[in-house]
Formats: sequence, structure tokens, C-alpha cells
Amino acid sequence: MTDKLTDHAKGQGQWIFGLHAVQAVLKTSANKVRQLKVLRGREDQRLQKILAMAERQGLSVERVMRSDLDDLTDGSHQGVAALCDDAEVQDEHFLYELLDQSEETPFLLILDGITDPHNLGACLRSADAAGVQAVIVPKDNSVGLTPVVQKVACGAAENVPLVVVTNLARTLRKLQSRGLWVIGAAGEAEQLVYDADLKGPVALVMGAEEKGLRRLTREYCDLLVKLPMAGVVSSLNVSVATGICLFEAVRQRR
Repeated sequence: MTDKLTDHAKGQGQWIFGLHAVQAVLKTSANKVRQLKVLRGREDQRLQKILAMAERQGLSVERVMRSDLDDLTDGSHQGVAALCDDAEVQDEHFLYELLDQSEETPFLLILDGITDPHNLGACLRSADAAGVQAVIVPKDNSVGLTPVVQKVACGAAENVPLVVVTNLARTLRKLQSRGLWVIGAAGEAEQLVYDADLKGPVALVMGAEEKGLRRLTREYCDLLVKLPMAGVVSSLNVSVATGICLFEAVRQRR
């Protein structure tokens, strides 16, 4: 999928669009908003909430034609778009500092080669809801924090750190050395996720949309688990599978 916004605003901020996404940015990161554009003539209650938030933050609002918003976005803008500072991603140093400073039992999500922005956005949203402390992705062959990702994530992209690592296998080794149990989801696994112990320090690893976990990633997992598939479908969308696995961990950790 071509993302107009990434090219349009590369190095100069990026346009976040959609009611939920813009509302989330205004709620959590209003200081990053440079411009706010809304559809001229739209006065419904959902937009009024965004306008009220912008006023409280001292942000000016520009009323524009629908064609102006259409030119900015590749998706459904719902009559609102905000130009924000480039989304922040973190590195391994941040990850290990986070683990050292947190008093909670480590609970991480690792996405091995997710290239669809809708899937990454949905995974971030599930990770936020499940209380995941960070989402880790490899630098290569993965989608970044594009406006589409942030729109689908509905605020989770501003709340859950996205950590980009150059060598995923090395990161898995370091996590294991820190006492984390690396558990990968794979269709060929013998054990169901419901039978695995997910209560301790866990890094859950999910594979790419079509290929699943890469061979080296699979080899570095301490355990492979799968979901029970009763029908003719052989696998689930990665964001759906991620949500199921994360909330099985939540159920156990309660």
C-alpha cells in the first residue's frame, strides 16, 4: 500500500488522520501537533469533541474543503487531519533501560517481519490493552510508525513504545540472558498456547502475515505454541492471533 503521507511529510512531520487517531494524539501528545485541519461545514458532536480538546491545548484550527483533506491522505480521514512531529521509535538501549527500571514482570511483544500497517496498528492496539511494556520489531522487512499504523492503533502508538532492533536474533539472546522466556507462535507447534505457562517474564513472538516466524527466530524461541484450529482455515490474521495470545497471557497473569 502506498502511503502518501509518509512521502509528503518525510522529515517534516506526518499527517495523522481520522477521528480516533487525532483525538488520541490530542489527548496524549498535543505538544507534537503542528497543524490541525477539519472539514469545513462539519459540526457534529464527534468533531466538536476534537475542537474542544484543541481549544484547551491552545491549538488553532484550519477549516478546509474535503478535496484538501483528500489530497493529504490515502485513507478515510473522517473530516480531520493533524500534522504532527515524526513518530518516535526506540532502540535496544531504551528497551534494556525499561526492563531495568520497571518493577513489573516483563511482558513484551515481538513482531517478526510485519509489513502491513493495518496489522501493526492492530497489534499495537492489542498490546496496549493487554499491558505490554514494549513492542519490538526488526529494522528490516517491517513497517514503521506510518500514519495508517497510528490511525488503526487509535492512540496505542503514542502509549506503547515501539522498539526497532538491528539484529532480532541477538535481541532474543539478550532477553533470554535477562531471564525472559521467549515464546513463539507457529502452526507446527505441538503445544497449545492455553497449555503454556505465560505468567512469568515473557516475550511473545509473532510471525509475518504469510510466512510466519523466520527460521532463525524460531530456533531462538524457548517454546513454540499454537492456536487450536477446528475449521478449514489453516491460520488466522496475525493481528487476531496476537490478540488471542496476549489475552491468554493476561488471563494467566491475573
